[in-house]
Amino acid sequence: MANKEDFKQHILDGYKHKGESIIMGAAMLDGETITGVHVKIPLKTMNRHGLIAGATGTGKTKTLQIIAEQLSQHGVPSLLMDIKGDLSGIAAPSPGHAKIDERHEKIDLEFKKRASPTEIMTISHQDGVRMRATVSEFGPVLLSRILDVTVTQAGIISVIFKYCDDNKLPLLDLEDLKKVLRYATNEGKAEFQEEYGRVSTSSTGAILRKIIELEQQGADIFFGERSFDVKDLVRKDKNGDGYVNVIRLTDIQDRPKLFSTFMLSLLAEIYSTFPEQGDADRPELVLFIDEAHLIFDNASKALLNQIESIVKLIRSKGIGLYFVTQNPTDIPEGVLSQLGLKVQHALRAFTAKDRKAIKLTAQNYPLTPYYDTADVLTSLGIGEAFISALDEKGRPSPLAATLLRAPESRMDVLTDRELSDLIADSELTDKYNEVINRESAEELLQEKIEKAHEEEIKEKAKKERVKPKTTTRRKSTRQNPIIKVLTSATFIRGVMGILGKALK
Repeated sequence: MANKEDFKQHILDGYKHKGESIIMGAAMLDGETITGVHVKIPLKTMNRHGLIAGATGTGKTKTLQIIAEQLSQHGVPSLLMDIKGDLSGIAAPSPGHAKIDERHEKIDLEFKKRASPTEIMTISHQDGVRMRATVSEFGPVLLSRILDVTVTQAGIISVIFKYCDDNKLPLLDLEDLKKVLRYATNEGKAEFQEEYGRVSTSSTGAILRKIIELEQQGADIFFGERSFDVKDLVRKDKNGDGYVNVIRLTDIQDRPKLFSTFMLSLLAEIYSTFPEQGDADRPELVLFIDEAHLIFDNASKALLNQIESIVKLIRSKGIGLYFVTQNPTDIPEGVLSQLGLKVQHALRAFTAKDRKAIKLTAQNYPLTPYYDTADVLTSLGIGEAFISALDEKGRPSPLAATLLRAPESRMDVLTDRELSDLIADSELTDKYNEVINRESAEELLQEKIEKAHEEEIKEKAKKERVKPKTTTRRKSTRQNPIIKVLTSATFIRGVMGILGKALK
C-alpha cells in the first residue's frame, strides 16, 4: 500500500495552478478519497484538446456536463454534440439529492444548484436553432474529401467552383451543384470545353452518385441558407456566463456521413473565421464531440488527414476539442497524440481482446508508483475516473484516480414543454429558422438554358424568313399543234391505210 501522505503531497504539488482552474473532484488512493485534495484543470490549457473515454454507463456524459457548466461559469462558451439526447438538462438547475451531498462532503466541495445559459440547436428535422452552410462555404477541397472522390473527379469539382465564381452563380445547396454538373456535360458542354477543358460525362456521373448518397443521409437539409455564423457560438449572457450550445443529433446516429460532413465544415469555418489568439489565459470556445467514433469509423484516408490537420492547427485560435468515446482506440493515433487532457472512466474486461485493449489504454497514461493503472481501470466505479492533465506550462500533471463532483445542473433531460419554451425564447431562432431560397446557380442556369433555347428558335425563324425563294416553272399541259396532228388517231389511221394500199 502506497504512503498516503506522500501521495497527498504528490497530487497537491502537481495540481497547484496559479490561474483559474476547473475542479474535477478529489484524488483517490487504494479506493479511499483523499478529502480536500482536489484534481484541477488549468483554464489556460483547455485549448490543448482532450479525451473522455470509458465503458457505457460509467459517467462519461456527466463528466462532459461537469466541464461544460464550469467553463460557462468562467465565461467560456461551449458546443456539445448531443447524440444520445441526454444533455438538455444543463439548462435547468439540479434538484439535489442526498447522495450528491454525501459525495461532495467526501470531496470537501460546496454543491450549488444552478443552470447554464443554453441554446438548443439542430442540423436535422428536430426543433432548435437551425445550423446550415452553403456549398460555396464548403469549398472544392473539403467537399471532395467528404465525397471521397478520385483525383480526376476532385479536379472537376474545382472547375465547377471556378466556373460558378467566374459567372457569379451562387452555389448554395446540393441542387445547385447537381445542376452545374449536368450543365457542364450537356447544354454547356461547348462553353466548358472552350474555357476550362473537356469535362467527362462518366466523371460527372460518378460525382452525382456521391452527392445523392450524401443527400440520402439528410445533407439536403444541412446545405442552404441562412448560413450559420460561428461567431454566434461565443455568446455570453448578461451575467458574463458563456452559452452552452447543445446540438440535438439523436436522429442521425445511423447517418455518419452527415455527422462528419457537419463537423468538418464547422471546424473549417471556425478555423477560417477566428483570429489567432496566442498564449491566452482561457480558450475562446470548447467543442465536445460525443460518440466520436462516428467521425472516424468510415472516414477515408484523406478525410482523416484533414481532421488531424485541423486538430493540430485550431488550438492556436483558442479552440479546444474534446472527443467522447468508449475506448481510446476509437481515436486515430495521430489525433490521440494531440490530446492534452485525458479523463478515463472504467473499462470492462469481458474478453481477451478487452484485456489487451486495457493494457494498451494504460500505456497512454504517465507512469506512477501509486497505481497499477491497468488494474485500477477495471475497478473504477460510476463517477470515478483516471485524470491526466497539463499544467500551465504544458507539462503532464500526475495521474490521479478521482472521485468526480456532481453536475450542478439537472442530470435528467428537459421535458418537451421545457424544451419548446427554451427554443421559443432563443434570440437565434428567428434569425436562423427562416428559410431563404434566393436565386442561385440552379435557377440562373435554367434561365440561361431557356434563353439560349429561345434565341435558337428565333434565329431559326429568322433564317427561314430571309431564305431566297426558288420558282419552279409549271410544265404546260398544252400540246404543240403539229405534234397534236401527228399523234392524232385520224392521222395514224390515214397513214396506215396508205401503207396498206402500197403493199398490195
